[in-house]
Amino acid sequence: MWCHRLSHLQSKLQNLLRGGVTYWAFQQPSFKSLFPLAIQWHHTASKSLNCSWQQHEDHFELQYANTVMRFDYVWLRDHCRSASCYNSKTHQRSLDTASVDLCIKPKTIRLDETTLFFTWPDGHVTKYDLDWLVRNSYEGQKQKVIQPRILWNAEIYQQAQVPSVDFQSFLETNEGLKNFLQNFLLYGIAFVENVPPTQEHTEKLAERISLIRETIYGRMWYFTSDFSRGDTAYTKLALDRHTDTTYFQEPCGYNNYDRAVINTVPYDVVHRWYTAHRTLTIELRRPENEFWVKLKPGRVLFIDNWRVLHGRESFTGYRQLCGCYLTRDDVLNTARLLGLQA
Repeated sequence: MWCHRLSHLQSKLQNLLRGGVTYWAFQQPSFKSLFPLAIQWHHTASKSLNCSWQQHEDHFELQYANTVMRFDYVWLRDHCRSASCYNSKTHQRSLDTASVDLCIKPKTIRLDETTLFFTWPDGHVTKYDLDWLVRNSYEGQKQKVIQPRILWNAEIYQQAQVPSVDFQSFLETNEGLKNFLQNFLLYGIAFVENVPPTQEHTEKLAERISLIRETIYGRMWYFTSDFSRGDTAYTKLALDRHTDTTYFQEPCGYNNYDRAVINTVPYDVVHRWYTAHRTLTIELRRPENEFWVKLKPGRVLFIDNWRVLHGRESFTGYRQLCGCYLTRDDVLNTARLLGLQA
């Protein structure tokens, strides 16, 4: 604050001098008003550790690993990892969070090597490793490297020349599966080649990474253009860009075909919705945002329904297609087991 005030005063003084003002005076601000509370930082004895901390009235502030972190005292008591508060085998809490005083403050705080010790009013001691606090602080989470996602269009995807994964490599090696999942997380789509064109092999492929989600279409759906399900997908008509299962309690995303009657908002909001819908549709239908792929027997396409819309052109002749829905949690868990930050 003081630096800002000095900068402001200096700038004002220069402006006044440039304007030819011959008289200018100011009252020096009171340091007491600028710094109402004494600031006392505690530093570690080891300079190599480069750690300092301060106990505020309502939170604890820590500077470590080039990160400034702030922790609520209730949070620090609630996340205690002592044997009486946390079961390290089940990774479940034993402490009743509702029993923690919302005005709790530590009686003492001390740092020993790389461990902080908080002693609470009832005598309980909580200890935290400094690196654990960095990993689990809000500020540390903001710096955490998540598996990158690439915002792409047709040109970007084609130039990237993203390789497909072979069926046998996908099924039999973790390297092949990991390469597939890296592509899937990056772009929201990924291909597997040389899959025997049967429902059984497609199912085996899907089960490699996730549980198959049972839906009104069954466990695996296998269809052609016979209109057997009363769905546009079971025809030869074109399908506009969409995601699936928007009529579920846990829908995958947006689907213009399956919209229910809009009757839950007043007319003026409805018109704003149509305006937004028009803007979205224009963007979705830009040719540069479309990536056209001709599927052939033996080629399997995985689509992230939370990121990528899909559709098709109308066609003639006879076509058969099989597929299924996977549980998102299981796909991401498989990626994490292989070391990806999903």
